[in-house]
Amino acid sequence: MDLGLHDRVFIITGGSRGLGFATAQCLIAEGARVVLVGRHEDSLAKAAATLGTNAASLSGDTRDTQLPHEAMALAVSSFGRIDGALISGGGPPAGTAMRITDDQWRDAFDSVFLGGLRMARTLLESNTPVSIAWVLSSSAVEIITGLGASNGLRPGLAMLIKDLADEVAPLGSRVNGLLPGRIATDRITELDAALGADARDRIRTAIPLGRYGDPREFGQVAAFVLSPAASYVTGTLIRVDGGLTRHP
Repeated sequence: MDLGLHDRVFIITGGSRGLGFATAQCLIAEGARVVLVGRHEDSLAKAAATLGTNAASLSGDTRDTQLPHEAMALAVSSFGRIDGALISGGGPPAGTAMRITDDQWRDAFDSVFLGGLRMARTLLESNTPVSIAWVLSSSAVEIITGLGASNGLRPGLAMLIKDLADEVAPLGSRVNGLLPGRIATDRITELDAALGADARDRIRTAIPLGRYGDPREFGQVAAFVLSPAASYVTGTLIRVDGGLTRHP
């Protein structure tokens, strides 16, 4: 199946590792080009070098109001166009709602919610239709014990995605959300470690497919959602979780 991604250009936030990097790999395999965005210049440069000439990189913090404009400018100067973005990045801090401090809540909102919205809004204000896939979490629809900030922010982002999708659909742009479950990334490894030595075995038994996902399995779904092959999909939350989420 041809996804229609040849020569299309996407910004990938959180692109140096994990779900962002896996999506970049899948997009490039389909003929697209990417601009990786993240906080750490060295890891970004290494990731871009691994991907080859179809990747560029930009270091910066999503809380920086100028970052979306800089990322778009780099995409256009490097590859001549911009077709969309995967909005990803590190999750908010672990901890219960009672234990997370005010400063941690503010920082999580600025980076996870407002930073992502700013990137999406900047792209959606461009003169051409774009496709945006927003990496959320199963906490958008189901409580995850011990992740109070994620439980607080992700459902709001899910509603924001639907609201944005409705607003920009007449312009030909699409906005969707992706809800990864237990994908084998560094972030999940850290969360599992905090739950105890046998956490992975316990969680695995609750996954109907009986295993954690590979980041490339997520990347393949993300590449499809971003692509013209998914041209009639917008305002939708798509789970990539091996059946783990119990909410219908």
